[in-house]
Amino acid sequence: MKIALIGYGRMGKAIEQEALLRSHEISFKIDKGELELIQQLNPENTDVIIEFTHPDSFFGNLHALLPLKIPIVSGTTGWHDQLEEVLTIVEDHEGKFLYSSNFSIGVNVLFKLNERLAELMNPYPEYDPFIEEQHHRHKADAPSGTAISLAQQVLQGLDRKDSIADESLRRRAPQPNELSVGYARAGEIFGRHKVAYTSEIDTIQIIHQAHNRRGFALGAVVGAEWLVKQGAGVYDFKDLF
Repeated sequence: MKIALIGYGRMGKAIEQEALLRSHEISFKIDKGELELIQQLNPENTDVIIEFTHPDSFFGNLHALLPLKIPIVSGTTGWHDQLEEVLTIVEDHEGKFLYSSNFSIGVNVLFKLNERLAELMNPYPEYDPFIEEQHHRHKADAPSGTAISLAQQVLQGLDRKDSIADESLRRRAPQPNELSVGYARAGEIFGRHKVAYTSEIDTIQIIHQAHNRRGFALGAVVGAEWLVKQGAGVYDFKDLF
């Protein structure tokens, strides 16, 4: 495949390495300040676009890319609360769009474990759940998209929780129906997510720790390989599983 990279920072470079290892070609490497190059993309020189940028530039990129009629894989997070708007935009352009809060295969296994654990813990109200995540100091959104996805799964599986505690938790105690989601930003942490259920007696927890960016980059390339074979529509990376 011929892959265009929108965003050529740490993730863009890692995706390039994984794509080349899988015998793909990089047709364009477009970083911030070079977005005018998007107009040079077309289905003859590019088979798929992989976009890892910033939440503030996501919608501008989407509007610029969809008219090109090239499948788009997006690893940008911080916009998923506007998914309905994205569904409408992609449908209006009859585009192909794949997104995820996390392209790591290991994290998607964690998602499955998290869903099942919430079901198992639902009958035991003495266990109070919480979520914690850690990332590098460069990450632009908090909590991470992965943490939000994990939280939404817990809310779906537990009758006793129906909302995520917001920033006002800095000044008050959480309500019994609220799920606490904590985060930290420091150094070059690649990503660590924990879901825990704690009681007076014991604590149960599941954890995913990324050791480098390769897992995320590989997942994005595998997702691109899958997307080009699909029909028009919006897909979640979990659909691959």
